[in-house]
Amino acid sequence: MWNSVWHLLLSICGWAVFAYMIFVLCFYFTMFIISAFQLRKQYQLNDEEPYEDLLAVSYTTPLSILVPAYNESVGIIGSVRSLLGIEYPEYEVIVVNDGSSDDTLEKLIEEFSLVKMNRVVRKQVETKEVKAVYRSKLYDYLYVVDKQNGGKSDALNAGINLSNYPYFCSIDGDSVLERDAFLKVMKPIIDSDGEVIASGGSIRIANGCKIENGAVVSIGLDTQPLVVMQIIEYLRAFLMGRIGLSRHNLLLIVSGAFGVFSKRWVIEAGGYSHTVGEDMELVVRLHRLIKQKKTSNQIVYIPDPVCWTEAPDEIKYLRRQRNRWHRGLFDSLWKHKEMLFNPKYGSIGMISMPYFVFIELIGPVMEMLGYLFIVISLVVGGIYVEFAYLLFLLMVVYGSLYSMAAVLLEEWSLRKYPKVSDIAKLFFFSLTESFWYRPLTVIWRCHGLLDVIRNKKGWGDMQRKGVSQ
Repeated sequence: MWNSVWHLLLSICGWAVFAYMIFVLCFYFTMFIISAFQLRKQYQLNDEEPYEDLLAVSYTTPLSILVPAYNESVGIIGSVRSLLGIEYPEYEVIVVNDGSSDDTLEKLIEEFSLVKMNRVVRKQVETKEVKAVYRSKLYDYLYVVDKQNGGKSDALNAGINLSNYPYFCSIDGDSVLERDAFLKVMKPIIDSDGEVIASGGSIRIANGCKIENGAVVSIGLDTQPLVVMQIIEYLRAFLMGRIGLSRHNLLLIVSGAFGVFSKRWVIEAGGYSHTVGEDMELVVRLHRLIKQKKTSNQIVYIPDPVCWTEAPDEIKYLRRQRNRWHRGLFDSLWKHKEMLFNPKYGSIGMISMPYFVFIELIGPVMEMLGYLFIVISLVVGGIYVEFAYLLFLLMVVYGSLYSMAAVLLEEWSLRKYPKVSDIAKLFFFSLTESFWYRPLTVIWRCHGLLDVIRNKKGWGDMQRKGVSQ
């Protein structure tokens, strides 16, 4: 009897994973088609002239750039320098030192000749105590806020309170922007006359690139396989996932490393929430606010404006990052669970929320069941072996070929990697993904869900080596 029950459970598990993989593959294939058409349509246009027009002050909207920094001593100077030299007519840079325990603040004071200023900060959103506000004697549009530690969301809220302009951009302290990135990411906001309330750009891995004085001199690949796989992962997430969702205003995440928001809308939504996934949680709240106000405002993704950021090159730090990301995903979805399959929220409730719940959140669990089924089937033998081979082949298609398609889109449109050898290397590593890298990320993300059950909080320490030379 127990033998029959065991075989029945094994069969149900196998067929459930198989059906799930088929469904996900169909969904991703649809996303690939949408993304390919959208990318091709965009890059057949001559978009040099519109961006040059935006350099005139009369065409642009002033922008506040917020840089939350906690123990970013290694890379903060290069990141700030990259912002001081961007192509944009009117902007301010506000670095928020969130109670760093290293010499982040001291480096900023020395490098940019900062002096304390008497500034009354209007508290539009609640934050930890602000100790001091500094202004640069060299660049009158550079400010530094020194405050008690409260986490990234609290630092961003402090920056919002200090900012002077109607739109703000959040930038990670270890990031470097391409010079025309803001012209490109702000264009849909300016063209829409306020219809677009948030706009996000692409994040790329800076490891392996040559960066001097806050500017990307040449683009290349890192030699470490772990970093190369992250490059592929980012290409897949941004060029396929976000383009497809943004096309129909279904985007639920604008990366905290590079995103522009309407200050008025963010303040009305309550600012950034204290959670490990503050960037996604804010975007979901903005969508809720749009539906509640019954407006047609949009949140969009623009693939070309690129922000280069440092990626973890050691397994222990990458594991912490992916664990944290998955906990943040769960937290954001759980806080807004009433939106799931709720027609009141339109396509966000009926398409976008289910996608993030059943594919992004539960996906690692289903993949883990698939790996367990394959291992058990090979041990049990019999009729399950052939099915295990079929399931493994399907998972290879799901992982590796999907990543190869993302590399193809990169070469077809943006072409950020000029060397043919780099593209060949990306293709090769895409082919190997299902055999080592994807199982690792599945384990880390599943562990993140276990940490949710155990009510584990916090970011975990991350090591920064610095990308700017």
